[in-house]
Amino acid sequence: MRILFLVTAHNSLSQRAYVELTDFGHDVYVQPALDDSIMISSVEQYKPDLIVAPFLKKYIPEIIWRNHTCIIVHPGIKGDRGPSSLDWAILNNVKEWGVTLLQANDMMDAGDIWASYNFEMRVTSKSDLYRKEVAEAAIKGLIEVVERYEKGNFTPQSLDYSNPDVKGNLHVPMKQVNRAIDWSEPTKVIVRKIRCADSQPGVLDTIYGDEYFLYGAHEEDLLKGNPGEIIAWRDGAICRATGDGALWITHLKRKTCEEHLYFKLPATQVLADNLRSVPEAPITIFDNYKGSTYREIWYEERNKVGYLYFNFYNGAMSTEQCMRLREAFIKIRKRETKVIVLMGGYDFWSNGIHLNVIEAAEKPSDESWRNINAINDLIREIINTDTHLVISAMQGNAAAGGVILALASDWVFARKGIVLNPHYKKMGLYGSEYWTYLLPKRVGKEKAIELTENCLPISTYTSKKLGLVDDVFNAVDFKQQLISFAEELANNANYEKILIEKNQIRQKDEKIKPLERYRQEELEKMWLNFYSSDSIYHDLRKQFVYKLSCQLKLS
Repeated sequence: MRILFLVTAHNSLSQRAYVELTDFGHDVYVQPALDDSIMISSVEQYKPDLIVAPFLKKYIPEIIWRNHTCIIVHPGIKGDRGPSSLDWAILNNVKEWGVTLLQANDMMDAGDIWASYNFEMRVTSKSDLYRKEVAEAAIKGLIEVVERYEKGNFTPQSLDYSNPDVKGNLHVPMKQVNRAIDWSEPTKVIVRKIRCADSQPGVLDTIYGDEYFLYGAHEEDLLKGNPGEIIAWRDGAICRATGDGALWITHLKRKTCEEHLYFKLPATQVLADNLRSVPEAPITIFDNYKGSTYREIWYEERNKVGYLYFNFYNGAMSTEQCMRLREAFIKIRKRETKVIVLMGGYDFWSNGIHLNVIEAAEKPSDESWRNINAINDLIREIINTDTHLVISAMQGNAAAGGVILALASDWVFARKGIVLNPHYKKMGLYGSEYWTYLLPKRVGKEKAIELTENCLPISTYTSKKLGLVDDVFNAVDFKQQLISFAEELANNANYEKILIEKNQIRQKDEKIKPLERYRQEELEKMWLNFYSSDSIYHDLRKQFVYKLSCQLKLS
């Protein structure tokens, strides 16, 4: 079936919907809905059987919805209408929420209901909920809608607030006044305010006399101070006292003024000049801290298996983060374990180099070069590990060098439903991270070129089919299945034989073509991407960082 997506942006949910429907054999076209004329012309050109809006902030023109079935994916329970749906749900601390797929008409979110699925609310940020529970419910509903539409005998349910099953209501857009923080409030209340605005629009607040949007809230159990006071910093984040404790804020964005646009950066980078008298509160990866706090990298160990977690905001990895992760990996490699599992973070695995930090650098070309070499150094350590068997456990989405990072391990497992974007071209980059060695080893040279040139997202189903990942585990039992595999591997009677064979293959590969040569060849092209006068990388990076409109189509 021919399906047209109308999107404000091709975000995580629309990408997930794209790969799922493509896997089912549907022909899907993604159209950025920049204005009414573009939406109308795309319908005329593509002639879709069905139109879906997985993420759309505009009204669909009447000429479209009157002549075509248009399905809106709304992140709310039945009867919920209006914007800021998830924001209000998190702020109000509701225990259950949902996704409703309804037919577009002349009233926002008031059309006939084609499908609806609810889920239990998890205590986390809006963006994390959106990529997990919302996405799962939306895809389940979308697949059901497509099947119902194809059969042609389904009558959608009209919205009826007298129906006890319809529990939602119309709400107004959430404003900054609704999110405003009183730092004498309890930590949990303030955390909800920040989390319901993450990753957009953030919570506007004043720090040292200037206005900033706050992102990335983490509760803190031990540290205390005067409400609103910045009492510590750690790994790019600041710790701020509340009415009953404290919380960490990882990222800030200065409020845009007429002269300047701003973007998110690590909080300590934004406030560097103001933090000279604020103490650091370091924490090592081995600290057995049982309470709530903020940490980007930590380590757990049991039954001869070491688990290394790295939870970087939005999956971006700066030069310093890559260096810290490499140092952590080297340390745990010296321990008396047999298997190392790279756990990444729950929300993201990795999206490669940190474009925001690069954009903020005095010389972005130089910082790009530092960053790509730092992530290369990390990946080289993983590839050359001859003392352990290494597993990558991809719990969240991954893109560009972050996908290749996972491939440096001996086994790669993915959580069902994540989306992988194993390409660099959309950012005007050739790519590094030893991708010319690691990707062909997994999928073959021809498919590796296809994946990097076509710039399409792929599902876990396709990833396993291609050999990009070894297996896919369901979200519910992902960690348990992973632990079972890792511990069985560590206690396998043939462990030493498996390790020897792994090292022999690496030695054989090194004789055919050294890793250093792969790196040099990739970096020669990356040097041109970073320093050549005709490179498009800097413009594309700026568009991405400042969230400037992009007119790319995906077919």
